[in-house]
Amino acid sequence: MAKFIQTIIKTILIFLGLVLFIPGCRKGNTPIQITETITDNGGGTGTTTWTKDKTYIIEGFVFVNDGQILTIEPGTIVRGRTGQGENASALIIARGGKIIAEGTMEEPIVFTVEGDDLKGSVPIHTKGLWGGLILLGRASVNTAAGEAHIEGIPVSEDRGVYGGLADDDNSGILQYLSIRHGGTNIGEGNEINGLTLGGVGSSTIINHVEIISNMDDGIECFGGTVNLRNVVVSYCGDDAFDFDLGYHGKIQFALAIQAQAAGDKLLEITGGEKEGYGLPYTIPEIFNFTGIGRGFNTGRKSASFSNNGGGKLYNSIISDQDQGIFVEYTVFEQDSYKHIERENLVLESNSFYNVGENDSSRIFQIMALGGLDITEQQNFLNEYFSDNFNEIKDYGIGKNNERIRIYPNTDQFSNLASYTQPWFYEVSFKGAFLNDNWIAGWTLIDEEGKIEF
Repeated sequence: MAKFIQTIIKTILIFLGLVLFIPGCRKGNTPIQITETITDNGGGTGTTTWTKDKTYIIEGFVFVNDGQILTIEPGTIVRGRTGQGENASALIIARGGKIIAEGTMEEPIVFTVEGDDLKGSVPIHTKGLWGGLILLGRASVNTAAGEAHIEGIPVSEDRGVYGGLADDDNSGILQYLSIRHGGTNIGEGNEINGLTLGGVGSSTIINHVEIISNMDDGIECFGGTVNLRNVVVSYCGDDAFDFDLGYHGKIQFALAIQAQAAGDKLLEITGGEKEGYGLPYTIPEIFNFTGIGRGFNTGRKSASFSNNGGGKLYNSIISDQDQGIFVEYTVFEQDSYKHIERENLVLESNSFYNVGENDSSRIFQIMALGGLDITEQQNFLNEYFSDNFNEIKDYGIGKNNERIRIYPNTDQFSNLASYTQPWFYEVSFKGAFLNDNWIAGWTLIDEEGKIEF
């Protein structure tokens, strides 16, 4: 009998050993994981690696300090402890710190809230449960001091300062990364964006990043020169993309999707704080953007340029938004409308459908304060629409009940704008997609079955 019992015990131990060593499932759902809670008493994370065999809980504001490097393995899950105000949680890469978060399509890195089992325990539209991811760098910003303190972090925290003179600054790598359910409120009107980029430089690599269901903006760039490629923002509570304080980087293959009940603008572009001709101007250069708005009777704009903000939008498709693109006109020498004359604001070869009642005079509009006569300026924009090969055309992109179509119904596009810099991939289509379904396999918006191909 004793020998029989020993045999049974041995069999059980062998079985448990096999379970323990089963290779990890996608997204880090290994059968047994160690949980490690990360806090910060001022020393930051140190130079360290977070591995996929553990699950990490961020508690409070956790910094990667100047000189430190945080590496995150593919397949790692990072969860923020939920809480508002002084109990908010976020990961902040301070000036001089670096994050190397290189996920893969098969093993993306996921940032979400504590308690999310990644199997539907947190509904897809849930927002504001934790903070978000913040990168701060030494690139130029348009403020009087040449630097600023990032929103969402208490001003008493010195490590929240960003900006400088190094436009080629390097804050690390974000690749195949999904950031979910963030945007907690730390004070009145002071939410954290899904991905906040403050003074981040052009040597930083950001591609294949998803922000989904953030309470505030999806991605906001405060100055800096960082470039973004293959980024998707869905179901956020405010703007999908927000560029200000002199941001002058490049963006290609970007997707913005708004829920019917939430969200403001698909693109918001505002200038800096310096008076007059203060530099740098806010001039994001965007090719191949697809924006799908909230629908009709919402009063929401597709995009706005204000406070001396410029920008360039080419070969893009915008659909399903109540209003079009607004350009601010003022009595001052510096405003967004005058950036058109200086070619710092360019809208060329873009397509619109179910925007502004499909009326070109409502798709490009002047906004002005103080009762200014804008007849001349509005007439100019009306002509500018067609003169610069913008069009009203249905490419089949938009919402179909609960499903969203992001692929065009044709591969034939005319009057495409030429790509201005070698950084951009030269493609022969408008919008963010044609044959490459680059959101498949690693994004929550794809996993939830919301996308129609």
